[in-house]
Amino acid sequence: MKIRIAAIAALVLAGPALAQEAPKPITISGSVGLVSDYRFRGVSQSDRNLAVQGGLTIAHESGLYVSTWGSNLAGWGTFGGANMELDLVAGFKTTFDSVSVDAGVTWFMYPAGFDNTDFFEPYIKLSTTLGPVTLLGGVAYAPKQEALGNWYLNGTSAANGVYDVPGDKNDNFYVWGDAAAAIPDTGITVKGHFGYSNGNKGLGPFATSVAPTGEYVDWLAGVDYTIGGTPLTVGVAYIDTNISKRDAAYLAPSFTRGQDGTGQIAGATVIATLTAAF
Repeated sequence: MKIRIAAIAALVLAGPALAQEAPKPITISGSVGLVSDYRFRGVSQSDRNLAVQGGLTIAHESGLYVSTWGSNLAGWGTFGGANMELDLVAGFKTTFDSVSVDAGVTWFMYPAGFDNTDFFEPYIKLSTTLGPVTLLGGVAYAPKQEALGNWYLNGTSAANGVYDVPGDKNDNFYVWGDAAAAIPDTGITVKGHFGYSNGNKGLGPFATSVAPTGEYVDWLAGVDYTIGGTPLTVGVAYIDTNISKRDAAYLAPSFTRGQDGTGQIAGATVIATLTAAF
């Protein structure tokens, strides 16, 4: 009897601890950060200036999740809005053996802008881990929409505010691969990225485009350092594209820093980041 009473008492006392350790059906995570230049697929969206960014994800144990992410914009990247990008994402993530599959759709919004600058883009990502190395490959395809159309055939038309093909719709394809390797017991992660874009060769509403030269590649190589005992991560990365000044000349002055026809916003740069995760 004493043994049974002791066992019951032990279970009662362990109950709260077991309840605390049980996985939650819904988890919330997010981050806020600063970046010296917001690059979207290799092209500056902040006119090569500082950007403040943040995101929030709500995930259910079933694999369903929703998230939002935002950043300030400047120059060419405003998309006719209030100098802000707001992304809304919904998706589903599951794991088969050692491979994770993540599929969903992103709605790119530019608050206070016109509806024809917003667009949606379905995606699918596969990822796996090999020792300290994490590998990810993704494909995103945005079907024909006005935001991706070729409204301006060149930068001169855009500068004059004259649409060459108003209402034109086009699609956009992006495929990419990422790799990251954590160095044990250092807090350091080495990372790389390579992407390929294929879309309209021209400018859409408000002289913007997701693939401004029609077809190009972008890449990144960088290092992150997570500060032990804090939620902070600092990073530095080299980013570049194969978009040359000559390739982008027909898009000037819109596709330039300050939209003055001189500064390159798709050329090589080194960016610094500071991120706090929660």
